[in-house]
Amino acid sequence: MKDAGEKIDPSSKLSDAIRDVKNAFADRDDVVVDMREAHRMRLDLLAADLAPVFADVPADMDNFDFVVSSGLQPRLWIDAVSHVAMGRDRRTYRFLKDTRIGRVVLAESTEMKPVADSVTRYVAERIVERRRMMEGGVEPAVAGMKRAEVAEAEPPLRASTRGKGWSAFLSGLGLIAAGALVGLAMSAALFWDRISAMVLSWRP
Repeated sequence: MKDAGEKIDPSSKLSDAIRDVKNAFADRDDVVVDMREAHRMRLDLLAADLAPVFADVPADMDNFDFVVSSGLQPRLWIDAVSHVAMGRDRRTYRFLKDTRIGRVVLAESTEMKPVADSVTRYVAERIVERRRMMEGGVEPAVAGMKRAEVAEAEPPLRASTRGKGWSAFLSGLGLIAAGALVGLAMSAALFWDRISAMVLSWRP
């Protein structure tokens, strides 16, 4: 038993507190590591289930990632804007996509299959969209003759457009000339008496 007058070493109390804090941090780090490892394990299982889908993606499509990232919250990246992550309960798969209006949930389930099906459909939609875009920008290669016909059809179409323009211009001039003639005829009819008198006055 320590005497009442014995001094307490403050350094020993601080060292004990530091040790307790270190132990608390270590315990918390263990929880974080366990959580991260649990998340990654489930995402690895999902990636293994989707491996046949990833393998069937055309080789020329490089916009997909298909990789599980490390970090505090592991994610299975599908492409640059979509990924699968685990919920806070460590059991819920969440298929998320970043959009202009924010992040949206494409699928969410504690079962792997519904999320895997949603990812498969998402990949299929991206492939179809890319093919349609390419087909819309490139003329179908049915035959070289067909492409030649289309190329040759363009100049006559432009020529006919020019011809229509000239015909419209000439018809406009014709209408103006006809209007002028009608105006002259009406003026002559109205002022015929004066014109007759002027003609008679000019005669010798």
